[in-house]
Amino acid sequence: MLTGGAGGRAMSRAFEDLYGVANAFNGVPFNGRTDAWILSQAARVHDVTPAALESFKPLYLQYLVEELDKPGPRKGVMPGVRELLDALARRDDVFVALLTGNFEKGAQIKLEHFDLWRYFRCGAFGDDVHDRNGLLPIALASVAGSGGPRALAADAVIIGDTPLDVGVALAGGARCVAVATGSHSTHELHTCGAHAVFEDLSDLDAVLAALRKREKEEAES
Repeated sequence: MLTGGAGGRAMSRAFEDLYGVANAFNGVPFNGRTDAWILSQAARVHDVTPAALESFKPLYLQYLVEELDKPGPRKGVMPGVRELLDALARRDDVFVALLTGNFEKGAQIKLEHFDLWRYFRCGAFGDDVHDRNGLLPIALASVAGSGGPRALAADAVIIGDTPLDVGVALAGGARCVAVATGSHSTHELHTCGAHAVFEDLSDLDAVLAALRKREKEEAES
C-alpha cells in the first residue's frame, strides 16, 4: 500500500515538536528499514538521548492517524494485494503473517486505514529490531505462538518490494517473491536475488504459482 508519505510526515512532526529539529530525517533512508533503525539514525545525528526518545512513539502514532486522514496523491492499496490476501485467507494450508519494519502499532494504524489489518494474525515488527534480517525468526516464532505451524524458514515465502526484503529471505533461508510497486525496478529486484519478481500482484494465478513453486519442485524431485 501507499500512504502518500504519511509515515514520514508524522515522524518529522513528532521529532520537531519534541526535540526542536525540523526535517530531522532528511538523508535517512526509509525504504526497507525498521522504524527503530530510522529513529536511531536521526537521534544520533541530532544528539537525542535514548531516554528522550521514549516520548517519540506515542506522539508519532498520534500524528500518523492525522496524516493518514489527509487527502493526497499516491495513496491506496496496490494492484492485486487485496485479491491475493482474500485467496490466501480461504486456504487451510497457508498461514499469513506480517513481517515489517514498522512499529507494531504504526503498522496496525496504516493497515486498518486500508482495511488490511484483519488479514494478519501476528507478525514481526520494527519496534526494537535494528537489523531487518533478524525479523524472520521472530516472525516464525510469532506464528507458532499464535497457533500456527512450527515452520522452518525454508517453508516461508516473503513478499516484499525492496532489496532489503529480498535480503531478509536470503539471509534466513526463505524464498522471496518481489514486487516492483515500490521504489525499485524489476531488474533491481531480480539482480539482488529474488526468486520471482512481478511488476505488481494483479495476476493472481501467476503469483499463487510463484508462491507454490518450492512445493511443486519438492513433489517432482
